[in-house]
Amino acid sequence: MAGRRERKTFTERNLLIILVVMWVFLAIATGGNFSSWANITNLIRQSSINGVVAIGMTLIIITGGIDLSVGSIVGLSGMVFAIFTSTRGEFQFPTIVGILLALGISALIGLVNAVAVHDGKVPAFIATLGMMTLVRGVVMYISSGRMVTAVPLEYRRFAVLEFLGIPALAWTWIILAAFMMLVLKYTKFGRNLYAIGSNEEAARLSGINIRLNMYSFYIVAALFSAIAGLMLGTRMAAGVPTGGDGYELDAIASVVIGGASLSGGVGTVLGTALGALIIQTIRNGGNLLGVDPFIMQIVIGAIIILAVFFDQFIKSRKKGEGLKKLFKRA
Repeated sequence: MAGRRERKTFTERNLLIILVVMWVFLAIATGGNFSSWANITNLIRQSSINGVVAIGMTLIIITGGIDLSVGSIVGLSGMVFAIFTSTRGEFQFPTIVGILLALGISALIGLVNAVAVHDGKVPAFIATLGMMTLVRGVVMYISSGRMVTAVPLEYRRFAVLEFLGIPALAWTWIILAAFMMLVLKYTKFGRNLYAIGSNEEAARLSGINIRLNMYSFYIVAALFSAIAGLMLGTRMAAGVPTGGDGYELDAIASVVIGGASLSGGVGTVLGTALGALIIQTIRNGGNLLGVDPFIMQIVIGAIIILAVFFDQFIKSRKKGEGLKKLFKRA
């Protein structure tokens, strides 16, 4: 456990250093345009939606799984809210009812994912890939492939609200991230998450209810995607049928760059948040410098590959050290 904590601190510290270096370089390279308060707040606002999705993805990857349905849930959440609250629609429910419906339906999808993965023994990649396609089809069907507008005014206003000069969307991300950091560090939920991700059989033998916890992890991940969908909807002032498309890839990238292991048992919300900021910094800085966006995509892909390679290198080195100790004892 001590080694794992040291690795977390090492990774987060290095990510913070990388982020600061990137910001200083871009501030100089863009003649101060990057470091303007307007651009920094815009960068954080752009990072916030993917950042919230990535919090949920962090939980799933720590278990050793993956959830490809998160992007589709983002789209479904925003669309469900818009359909049930639009002043031009047939329902015209109050805002709070629309929010609860979006969260409830998304939680149900998370539960189905958990049942398929844990009880059905379907590989997480396959189960959530199928759910991703299914949910996206549902979104297209219920919206007829068109945007749903005329959402409540208070909902639209949330996207432009600020507190202490920081957008409300960014505050939403910051508060949720801080809350989950505390949950993972100080609660049974967090301890069980890391125990199951490190060694599921050992966790079961120690008395942890694997089924209940896996259900909880996937439901919570879906709820974070639902919240991100509502955040996207307020920013777009509408339900968008293609909303959340590709968000699962950005979420996975944020988690992996943030130091989580795809094998499970390792990962932090802070690392994921820094990973999300690094990805958005590359895009934002590239845009200001006039770099081709396809080149930016190549750069982000290369960074993900390097992050996974580094994780595998660390694990292989630890295995080698373990074998050396074993031979010495023999």
